[in-house]
Amino acid sequence: MKDGPRFVCRIGLVLMALVALSGCSWFGVHAKPDWIDGVSAVYPSGQYLVGVGQAESRAAAEDRAYAAVARIFKAEVSAQAKDWESYLVIEQRGQTSAERRLTLDNLTRVSTDKVLESVQIVDRWVDVHKGLHYALAGMHRPQAERSFMERITELDRSISADVEEAHRPSDKLARVRALRRAARNLVLRETYNADLRVIRPSGQGTAAAYRVSELTHELEEFLATNLVLAVAVAGDQVEPAQRALTEGLLKEGLQVTSQPWVGERSRSGDSSGLSPELLVRGVVRVWPIDVRDPQFRFVRWCSDFEVVDLTSQRVVGALSKGGKEGHLSDREATAKVVRVMQREFSTDVAKAIAAHVYGELELPAQASQPAGCPRDGLVSTPASAPH
Repeated sequence: MKDGPRFVCRIGLVLMALVALSGCSWFGVHAKPDWIDGVSAVYPSGQYLVGVGQAESRAAAEDRAYAAVARIFKAEVSAQAKDWESYLVIEQRGQTSAERRLTLDNLTRVSTDKVLESVQIVDRWVDVHKGLHYALAGMHRPQAERSFMERITELDRSISADVEEAHRPSDKLARVRALRRAARNLVLRETYNADLRVIRPSGQGTAAAYRVSELTHELEEFLATNLVLAVAVAGDQVEPAQRALTEGLLKEGLQVTSQPWVGERSRSGDSSGLSPELLVRGVVRVWPIDVRDPQFRFVRWCSDFEVVDLTSQRVVGALSKGGKEGHLSDREATAKVVRVMQREFSTDVAKAIAAHVYGELELPAQASQPAGCPRDGLVSTPASAPH
């Protein structure tokens, strides 16, 4: 009986040793999991899409595991992007391929955000000898497929409704906006469909009722033949200001009449005989200001623009831009102002007007006063144009 307690104690020590050894395997001394080498019995490829991350810290390993899964989807989205090129070009018309690439990257980011909603860290392991952490990120394919199909179905309903609206007799601006929404949602829908091809073991997606190229072509054709804009700029530096704004609107995919606006709808049609539907009219002012700087001369500029529906003669949007520039002389400061003003008109102003036409931005009916031009009589003699 005296050996009884000792025997029990020995058994307890043996059990503790076994637990300790088992615990060591959990923390990386033994039993490296099979998923580190790319194949997992617990997370088979038919049910799970996985990515492995390795780093010197747990958080970094998990980040890399998520990134490994995201890269699989990004590659598929990029591969499918050639079918959306017509939309990407009209979206970033006149800009560089790098800037069009930015649009594709934005779509990829939307896709990645959606993908990561269905991904979680399902296992971890630590190699204590090498001081490395491993993480396994996994996506359960059937669950993710249901999530993506719900989003695709929702987008299909929106696209069909917009196409039907665009084909109903309605005002031209409403038709442009409906086609634009349909095209944008179709590109997004096809982005999710590319993800669906990755999620499904079969690699098959779900066909859409429309093609991006067809909707984009329909939108371009309608803009070219049914929604012409006229541009009329008054005040100072009229020619460079009007040219910059016109060029900017053309880059945004809008049709601008080549004929000068003379105040009568019937006389301002272009060579095709089309009369404008919208008038972009504005006033530009440029004048020197005294800021009591012994070295630099400063010139201020301002602009107020309105978008007018010529059918109803109603102002449907307005915006203002302005600023000041300095240089060693009035002449050089004025030249700098003109360059800055042209850049603003061809980018920010043109983009805002185009976004309003496309229904992506609602311009106020009245321009904001802080950036607007002073009332008549408050502006001194305009700075002379650079020669």
